[in-house]
Amino acid sequence: MDIEKIKQEMLDKKIWAVVGATSNREKYGYKIYKKLKDKGYEVYPINPGYEEIEGDKCYKSISELPVKPDCVNIVVPPRISNKVIEEIANEGIEYVWLQPGTFTEETIDLAESKNLKFVYYDCVLVALD
Repeated sequence: MDIEKIKQEMLDKKIWAVVGATSNREKYGYKIYKKLKDKGYEVYPINPGYEEIEGDKCYKSISELPVKPDCVNIVVPPRISNKVIEEIANEGIEYVWLQPGTFTEETIDLAESKNLKFVYYDCVLVALD
């Protein structure tokens, strides 16, 4: 798997969902969501704890989204990431970006078993600069 090639494919996609988006400006869930929006991406926040983020409707899960995103960025703990990987696969989404600290070996194995194209160990904030 060529991570650099997959990373570039993902950055070329225009519709993203951020699982773990938050309105807390100190957290990566906020910084990533905001940066994607500022760079012109269509971005959907997913977090069952919020009604809205930055004035945008926040969704409880990927299956609730009004459109199918091209990519899902995961900014949640590994125990939640594994459930999200299952949901991504069920929704037929191909690309997943696992932020540092959001995965375990089990998460990687699960993503591979679902034939997902994914990036890990890289931060999307750095890639977007």
